[in-house]
Amino acid sequence: MAAVGECSLPAPWRPVSFTHVEYLAGDFSGQLLAYLSLCPIFIIVGFVTLIIFKRELHTISFLGGLAFNEGVNWLIKNIIREPRPCEEAHSTVATKYGMPSSHSQFMWFFSVYSFLFLYLRMHQTNNARFLDLLWRHVLSICLLIVAFLVSYSRVYLLYHTWSQVLYGGVAGSIMAVAWFAFTQEILTPLFPRIAAWPASEFFLIRDTSLIPNILWFEYTVTRAEARNRQRKLGTKLQ
Repeated sequence: MAAVGECSLPAPWRPVSFTHVEYLAGDFSGQLLAYLSLCPIFIIVGFVTLIIFKRELHTISFLGGLAFNEGVNWLIKNIIREPRPCEEAHSTVATKYGMPSSHSQFMWFFSVYSFLFLYLRMHQTNNARFLDLLWRHVLSICLLIVAFLVSYSRVYLLYHTWSQVLYGGVAGSIMAVAWFAFTQEILTPLFPRIAAWPASEFFLIRDTSLIPNILWFEYTVTRAEARNRQRKLGTKLQ
């Protein structure tokens, strides 16, 4: 129970605006777009979870690129210092500057990098079936749609102008291409040496850059190991 005097503080309370998104009351579309604009938060949580369980160097590099992209966005915002539209419309915003949109830059970095990864990094085998290729096209289209909707939500909810969202998307796309090229040409040749470090072996950090299709590889290896263990278990029970 609060003691007397604890409820009256000399300084006002301030919210954590990292996930604070406002929409007009009764606007169902605005509510959906507000939740959709939280995609960057979900993506970061997903990356952290994936790194904890997979501990793969390329995934760590991808997250590092997203962090670097956010740093570049902060730098550009504080150089241009273009205000947000309708500043009086929202009670709390993370930053008072809006050029370029960080949400748009984040989502287009993530989508374009994922697009390049799917088509240039995850090579299919020669006997790939139509359905094996179809999921890649469907996933790419979904990524682009989500990136567009998140960018649109920032304009719809009056957090950014169209130009701020557009330049954010352009900046994120350019950063994605540059970081993908940097990862492929500079970091990937170093991954085997990094994976051999004692610290990497201690934390079970691995390099899968030489495996063309990591999903298919993990599936086949896991299935073969499960069948082998099942066969051994069946032999012991006889």
